[in-house]
Amino acid sequence: MRIFVTGATGFIGSAIVPELINAGHEVLGLTRSEAGAKSLLAAGAQVHHGDLNDLESLRKGAAGSDGVIHTAFIHDFSKFKENCEIDGRAIESLGDVLAGSNRPLIVTSGTGALAPGRVATEDIEAPFHPAMPRVSEQSAFAQGARGVRVSVVRLPQVHDREKQGLVTYLIAVAREKGVSAYVGDGLNRWPAVHRLDTAPLYRLALEKGSAGARYHAIAEEGVLVREIAEAIGRGLKIPVVSLSPEEAPAHFGWLAFFAGMDAPASSALTQRRLGWRPTAEPGMIDDLEHMRYFDTETVGASAARRV
Repeated sequence: MRIFVTGATGFIGSAIVPELINAGHEVLGLTRSEAGAKSLLAAGAQVHHGDLNDLESLRKGAAGSDGVIHTAFIHDFSKFKENCEIDGRAIESLGDVLAGSNRPLIVTSGTGALAPGRVATEDIEAPFHPAMPRVSEQSAFAQGARGVRVSVVRLPQVHDREKQGLVTYLIAVAREKGVSAYVGDGLNRWPAVHRLDTAPLYRLALEKGSAGARYHAIAEEGVLVREIAEAIGRGLKIPVVSLSPEEAPAHFGWLAFFAGMDAPASSALTQRRLGWRPTAEPGMIDDLEHMRYFDTETVGASAARRV
C-alpha cells in the first residue's frame, strides 16, 4: 500500500517510515522543510510538502494514498488549546478525502487522563477534560461516523535515550530549578514504551486493525514517577525532593497537571487483537540512566522544544 504519513520526520514518524518500507509499503511523508525532505528521501520515502495548517496539502496527500497514519502534532504548550484545534481540523480534512473509501486512517492519541488511579484499557472511551483539550480521539471517531475506516493508537511516555515524552519536560524543569521533584510519595505511575516498539504497532493497526478500534502502545504499565525523578537526579547530579500537591504548580507550571497523576495503562487487549509484542530491550529507567544529553547544559532544553 501507499501510505501517507504526517509527522513523518518526527520522533514517532521517523520510526514508522522505515517500518512500513521494510514491510513492502510505499511511504509518502509530510514535511515542511528541506532538511525533512532530505531525510525522507534517504529513508526511501517520497516527499509531500506541507504542514498541519495547510489543509489542502493534507487532502492532496491523503487523496493519493491507500491509507493515512497521522502522527503530527504541534508540541508548543504555550498555545496548546490552539494546537489541539489545528489537530482537529487536520483530522477532519483527512476524513474529507477518506470518507466512504474503506482506506484506513490511523490517528494518534494518548493514555494520559483516561482513568486516573486505575489501569486504563483499550475499551475505555477518552473523556473530555478542560485541562487537557486535545481532541484527537474525539475528532477521529467523528470521522468514523462519516464513513471513514478510522482507528486510534494511544501512546504513553515514548522514550529512547534522547527523548521521553513528558519526562523530557521533567528533565528541563529539573535542570532549571536545580532539583528533581516528584509529588507526594511519588508512587503514582506513568506507562511507557520504547520508540522502536511503536512503529510495528502502527503498521499492524494499518494492516490488521478494525474500524473504531483503540490500540495501546504500552510496554511498561506503570513506572513510578519517584523512580523517574531519582533517575533524573542521578543523571543531572542534583537533589531529589518531594513536593506537596500545593507546591507542585509553582514548581512544574503546566506540567503539574500530570506530575501527580496516577495513570497506569495496559496493552493486553492490543496484544491479543493484533499480535503486537513490545520487544525493545531498554525500559524507561534504563534509557534515563544512559541518556546522552545529561552531559551538557543545552541539549536537554532543545530536545524539550522539539518534542
